[in-house]
Amino acid sequence: MKKILLLSDSHSHIDDQMLKYIKAADEVWHAGDIGNINVTDTIQKHTTLRAVYGNIDDVTVRKSFPLDAKFTIEQVKVWMTHIGGYPNRYDFRVREQLKKNPPNLFISGHSHILKVMYDKKLQLLHINPGAVGKYGIHTVRTMVRFEIDKNNIQNLEIIELEKRKNK
Repeated sequence: MKKILLLSDSHSHIDDQMLKYIKAADEVWHAGDIGNINVTDTIQKHTTLRAVYGNIDDVTVRKSFPLDAKFTIEQVKVWMTHIGGYPNRYDFRVREQLKKNPPNLFISGHSHILKVMYDKKLQLLHINPGAVGKYGIHTVRTMVRFEIDKNNIQNLEIIELEKRKNK
């Protein structure tokens, strides 16, 4: 069994609130818009990291992480990318690949909108963890944590860190 912490859209921000959850995870998955490589360097000091780059990420982040991360953990096939859309509105870049070879778990970020949806057509779980950073349209900083045990994705929990203050 693996305890996963899923986050996205940190936009160069990392703080003690996040670190509390990072330290408790077996793995942290970052679905892009990391912002600054210091974010991922800090995470890697505490646990295993899997990450993809997003549209705001610079050349340093893009050299360190792929556009797509496809892997199997326990018995769950995962595909993580930054811009992926969601069920019935997948991004054109991933749509046909998802139909031909759907993973069990499809993760994307980008929208800053937290969504957990089951795609009945493709029989996959889609998660967008919202945004954990302090920049963007979201009003609450969010992350998602869950466990993967063999082929089960279980004990999914939405973590709300705080409401953002509008400047």
